[in-house]
This record gives sequence, C-alpha cells and structure tokens, in this order.
Amino acid sequence: MTDTAPSTRSTAGIASVSLAQPLADIAGELGASFAEYGFAVVRDHGISQELINRAEAKSKDFFALPADVKHSYKIEGSGGARGYTPFGTEKAKDANVFDLKEFWHVGRSLDPSHKLAKYMGPNVWPAEVDGFEPTFSELYKAFEDAGLRVLEAIALHLGLDQQFFAATVKDGNSVMRLLHYPPLGPDAPDGAIRAAAHGDINTITLLLGAEEAGLELLSKSGEWLSVDVPEGALVINVGDMLERLTGGALPSTTHRVVNPSGEAAQRARYSMPFFLHFRPDYLIEPLDGAASESDKFAPITAQDFLMQRLREINLA
Repeated sequence: MTDTAPSTRSTAGIASVSLAQPLADIAGELGASFAEYGFAVVRDHGISQELINRAEAKSKDFFALPADVKHSYKIEGSGGARGYTPFGTEKAKDANVFDLKEFWHVGRSLDPSHKLAKYMGPNVWPAEVDGFEPTFSELYKAFEDAGLRVLEAIALHLGLDQQFFAATVKDGNSVMRLLHYPPLGPDAPDGAIRAAAHGDINTITLLLGAEEAGLELLSKSGEWLSVDVPEGALVINVGDMLERLTGGALPSTTHRVVNPSGEAAQRARYSMPFFLHFRPDYLIEPLDGAASESDKFAPITAQDFLMQRLREINLA
C-alpha cells in the first residue's frame, strides 16, 4: 500500500476473473464490476509471462538510453501518437502540473492505401535496443486479442451479440504505451504526482505492470480506492468512448498513480497500458435504450472525440 490520504482503502469489491473461463460464466461478474467501479482485473489473459518479461526488459533498456538519444525519437506535430514523449509534456485535464513520467507509443501499422491510414502515422523503432520492434509488435497483437475477449464479455453483459464490438474496433487507432516513472527526486515540482487524476479517452484500457502499489480509482462515493493486482494479471478499465456508447451505464472512472513513500520512492516504476480504440470513423452514440436526456453523450466520431480530448491533455 502507498502512504496516501486516510480515505484510501483496498478495492476488495472489484472483480478478478479468469479469461480462460467460458465468457457467459464471467460476463455478469465482469459487467457488474465495470458498472460499479469502471474497473476489473483479469487473469489467464493469454499474454505469456515470457513475452511480458521480455517486453519489460526492452522497455527498461530504452528508458536507460541517454536523454539526447530518446529525444531524437520525439515526433513533432504527432500529438505523441508514435515514438517518444519526454518528461514535462502530458498533464491530466484541468491539472496545473505535468505528470512525472516519460513514455513511448506503438500504434497500429496500416498500409498507406488503407482508407484509415491518414489517421495513423507509421511507427518508429529505436535502433539502439535489439529486438525492440518484434517484441512490441508481438505484445501489441497479444494485447489486442485479450482486449477483444474482454469486449466479447462486455457485449454479453449488455445483452448484445457476442461479436458486436469486433467491427467497431477493427483497424481502430489503438495505442500501446511504455511508461517510465523515475525515482522521486528533490527537484520534482510541488504538487506533481506520477499520474494525476484522469479518465481514459478510449474504449477500454488493458494495463500490465500494476502490481506495484500506487494505482487508485475514485469510487462513486468520492473515496480513493487502491487497486490491488496479482502478479501478471491485467487491470481493465472503461474509457470515455465506452461510457458514451453505454449512455453512462459503464462509467469511465477517474484514476491516478500516486507517489510512493519510503524505499519505494527511490525505485523507478514501469508499466505498459494498451488503449483499445474504436475505429476512427465509428460514430459513438448511445446504444438503443441507453440514450441520455442531456447532450452529454451527443453522437461524435471516435476520431473527433480523440482529438478533442488530446487537446485537453496537452498532446495535440
């Protein structure tokens, strides 16, 4: 546990399920957890521990490179969609201080002739880290496969055809992020934390590397709850796009990564979230029966919504 405000307690109530089970057997538990917390934990997700270990090693190798080498992979004008994003760039919506993190993005590779290619730039790969491209290309595909299975369970929970989401995310603008939170030094800006309170933009997020304490979600009652994760499990959370699609039935919950205290403050933290997106031309509007009386969830394409939110967090 981190040394946080007294109101922080364990999220003993969020679902922790095995994706190896028949989806019909876990859809209710998973859906109820998303409806109450916006979060769930999944085990047996199909991403091998060997691949996870290899990816973690490659990520650490990249972030250990000299600053000038890392900065050479920053792509101006891309909104951080590919390559390297340095410290002091991203800050949460309405936050006053930048987050204490640097990261690398891997996205979908589409043939230039594909009608959605204009929304997705080519990936870049650091030549200084052997095996970086094949490792993270493999992990990207594994994340996507696990995400599709989670979406199938969500579809069943919502009373939809199990394959409902397949077409909505096909060739979607999904992004894998390699995150490095450095040890906390005396030069950290006042009030800065590793990741300030925020909601995710996308459909669902799949997170590897959350075993180290620090991830917290904000409950409906306004209480911060720590997310406790078995080693190797995935934390799944609902993003803003899925909240819009469900008319708020599945909420995109505010969450944060708080600074540790004691010895943990002297250790770097690494994690790998996968932001699974609808395809850019998909019109997000509340499902039948989920329409809102307000215009909070007015129809908008996934691309327009993405750009709107990226501007809010200083990435576009």
